[in-house]
Amino acid sequence: MRQILLAPGADELNYEIRGIVKKAKIIEGLGFEITWENIGDPIQKSNTIPAWMKDIVKDLVSDDKTYGYSDSKGMLKTRQYLAGLNNKRNGVQVSEDDILFFNGLGDAIAKLYQFLIPTARIIGPSPAYSTHSSAEAAHANTFPITYRLDPDNSWYPDMDDLYNKVKYNPNIVGLLIINPDNPTGMVYPREVLEQFVAIAREFNLLLIADEIYQNITYNGHEAITLSEVIGDLPGISLKGISKEFPWPGSRCGWMEFYNKNGSEEFNKLCTTLENAKMIEVCSTMLPQLAIPKIMSHPKYLPYRKNANDRIGKRSQIMEEVLSGVPGIKFNKTKGAFYNTIVFDEAMLNERQYLPVEDVRVKGYLSQWLNEDDMPHDKRFVYNLLASEGICVVPVSSFCSNLRGFRVTLLEEDEDKFRDTFTRIANSIRLYLKSA
Repeated sequence: MRQILLAPGADELNYEIRGIVKKAKIIEGLGFEITWENIGDPIQKSNTIPAWMKDIVKDLVSDDKTYGYSDSKGMLKTRQYLAGLNNKRNGVQVSEDDILFFNGLGDAIAKLYQFLIPTARIIGPSPAYSTHSSAEAAHANTFPITYRLDPDNSWYPDMDDLYNKVKYNPNIVGLLIINPDNPTGMVYPREVLEQFVAIAREFNLLLIADEIYQNITYNGHEAITLSEVIGDLPGISLKGISKEFPWPGSRCGWMEFYNKNGSEEFNKLCTTLENAKMIEVCSTMLPQLAIPKIMSHPKYLPYRKNANDRIGKRSQIMEEVLSGVPGIKFNKTKGAFYNTIVFDEAMLNERQYLPVEDVRVKGYLSQWLNEDDMPHDKRFVYNLLASEGICVVPVSSFCSNLRGFRVTLLEEDEDKFRDTFTRIANSIRLYLKSA
């Protein structure tokens, strides 16, 4: 080409969560069954949508009005309903004008970073959710900036690490919190959130909270929302229905702006995001209309509680199977439906392997392992895929120097769930002893 086309940050736009599917599909094409643990799609794991919820959507589809445009910001009644839900928490209060809909949180995240100047940096957690870290890096044309989540302290953030990075990097203008967290399954206690707020207040920073899993907690844990602790600071909460209903194919998410008028620069950002949505006309209509009807239905809260209880039970099964396995760090899952297992790096080397009986699969594995400077956790993930047909995601692909892998807690069949994690546990033992 006449000129270089891609900005340097474009190299960070990778998504191993879906990338590894290409390799798994090759093995599946050879006639082997794949156990998909790579992505948080409840529908893929046979989650059953209740009939009453389907009936609401059917009724909406029968109404001609659902086929038109919505307001640019989103349907007024839905925004009023969501503002009311937030305001019941007795934290910062919002109106319908503080809520802006997008075509899924991926769209919202991309728009948020798109309009920041390249030198304005948002520091986020590591291990990082790829959509955030890739978008932040792409907008800045360089590597993402992260603070450390500590696997030796229940995956809570290393506040000294965060504080020092903020203090000595004046380009950092905002803090990203993911609560409950993806990929670790951690839920922040109030005192941790208050430390984030204190740092933001000291350095005059924007607070951003990805709270799409806020209503997916279990085993006695509950998520405190940003609106309950933020006080008078500027902030954005990112929410959606893809995991909670679940309806991932709806592509429906929204931002809630907190204290929009408390800062001139923040107000400009909010206005810019609203104007960008006006240019697009609007976000998807049908799921917006469904939100208040589904969430106010008398069966909704019992449905969500039952779903959370089932995830919580599976988290206990995972703990039972994995917590005693030598060579790994295991933390209980408290929210969302993921867990990140970390290896003791001193026990990893490039000679380790898992047995693969099929000659064809073994050939593909040899090709995959030829990648230069492959992280040790990626080697394990490819071996696990080839040996057991279990598709997980390496932690190194979550913008992390740790070595491990992420799994989901979505399999509804408890016998199959237990079998999957028993096979993973046995594979870890065998792999670490192999060389």
